[in-house]
Amino acid sequence: MNTANQNVVNQAPLLSPKAPAGEEQRVNAILEMAEQHMGFIPDGLRLYSLSPALLETFFTNIGYFQGGTNLSPILTTMIRYLVSSKSECNFCIDLNEGFLSQLDVDLDTARASRNDQSLAPIEANEHILLDIALRTINDPDSVTQADIEKAHAQGWTDHDIFDASAQATNNRAFNYLLKTFNIEEQGVFA
Repeated sequence: MNTANQNVVNQAPLLSPKAPAGEEQRVNAILEMAEQHMGFIPDGLRLYSLSPALLETFFTNIGYFQGGTNLSPILTTMIRYLVSSKSECNFCIDLNEGFLSQLDVDLDTARASRNDQSLAPIEANEHILLDIALRTINDPDSVTQADIEKAHAQGWTDHDIFDASAQATNNRAFNYLLKTFNIEEQGVFA
């Protein structure tokens, strides 16, 4: 980790996740659902308490990618993990390593894929979606019709391709919010 990142990790959060007056019950209900679903409340999710409508939307989005998409849980987690790695968002790297571990993914293999995405521990036909998703955030102009056709040839629909890219872009935005407000590790709001 470079010195600039280390300084951010050691800084206090810039915002305090307090629900707006009159919205406390709404926020608490969503956070309780998150805790029931995940076993804890990630501080990154807690940050969204500042905007109850965005908290609802974000939590709904999480739910969709955990059961409403055709993409496997390992693929969606690997997309988030590799996007977080490129964004250097320590909070999300650690969080997604935890999720990968729960999915029985070898963390050494997952970590190796941070330097070589072809090593990602996903199904062979998922590599094209991972590639498109990562290029969506790193070099969107490089995604071509030929890439879409390759994904179709692997059995993926336009919906699946869009979902993979949306997972990447949503995660990139989340990474940048956390980095902006110094939410770099779980427990910063303790």
